[in-house]
Amino acid sequence: MEALKDRVAIVTGASRGIGLGIAAELVRQGARVCVTARGQEALDAAVAELGGPDVAIAVPGKGDDTEHQAEAVARTMEAFGSLDMLVNNTGINPVYGPIADVDPVAAAKILAVNVLAPLAWTRRARDAWMGEHGGSIVNVSSVAGFRPSPGIGMYGVSKAALIRLTTELAVELGPRIRVNAVAPAIVKTKFATVLYEGREEQVAAAYPLRRLGVPEDIAGAVAFLLSDQASWITGQTLVLDGGVTLTGGV
Repeated sequence: MEALKDRVAIVTGASRGIGLGIAAELVRQGARVCVTARGQEALDAAVAELGGPDVAIAVPGKGDDTEHQAEAVARTMEAFGSLDMLVNNTGINPVYGPIADVDPVAAAKILAVNVLAPLAWTRRARDAWMGEHGGSIVNVSSVAGFRPSPGIGMYGVSKAALIRLTTELAVELGPRIRVNAVAPAIVKTKFATVLYEGREEQVAAAYPLRRLGVPEDIAGAVAFLLSDQASWITGQTLVLDGGVTLTGGV
């Protein structure tokens, strides 16, 4: 499969987990990628896993840092000459517990990283390449954005806002730029371990497909939404949940 041959992507939060899985699938389909995350060592390992500097570069930094965003876009353009695709995958959830008790500073940080940063990355991608040449964007949301999610309520609020942001951007940036989102349920990553660790079989029992997700389940869907096969799809959020929302599960 080379559905994305000669295209270039930035994937944020891609040193491991869902982000790295997405980057790997894009490379498998012929793309070149810039991966971002906070840790240089983890990013270096990701680049090696993806196939080396011919197909991947890494730019370390915090997703909501404006200087980091500018550097990542500039280095992507310098290395590969275009920026056809953007995956806003970086997300944080530094608190666990009742939403009414969340520290306002922590709440603001969650919204800054999970909502405002994707908007900023989108703006930079538009200005650097997509506004003139076209492109496609996928935001990684969550099923927590659709329904109450006790314990991770502020995270859920941020993901609901990201879904809403996706629809707004799709209207404003069409027809040149398509903007869609995916909303995974629990995916087996380090980020989500608090939701299943030590009780995976019990949690998975609520899923009609009887298993939790893995990064590859998300990566294929994201690659599809970025590709020309989805050229008439914009403003949509694809739920990737093993059927769990059908049964009322988280």
